Amino acid sequence: MAPADGTREEAVKRLDERAEALRARTQGPTVSHAGEQAVSQAYRIIAELIGGVLVGMAAGFIVDRVLKTTPWGLIGGVLLGFALSIWMARRTANRLMALAKQDSEPLPSVPFDDDEE
Repeated sequence: MAPADGTREEAVKRLDERAEALRARTQGPTVSHAGEQAVSQAYRIIAELIGGVLVGMAAGFIVDRVLKTTPWGLIGGVLLGFALSIWMARRTANRLMALAKQDSEPLPSVPFDDDEE
């Protein structure tokens, strides 16, 4: 004997309520992660600065070994890597500033006052 339609609808309703309660329990409160994003971007800029110097140092070391120009290849590689890392960090910072300006709301305007004494 099949259950009545009323009990089936009630069972689906109870199941939906339990699913919603579980979803609310597991998701927790919605919190803005702006601070975590800022720290993440700061670490990215630091990694670009350090990585550029290390890549330049490795390239300079290879140039020194191949061309036997010790220490000039290493010095040039470090300087070139430093310049490249500064350029990359500045590009990233400019992109982040553009995103911040785009997300921020405009400042309220102040009406012009002709009655200054």
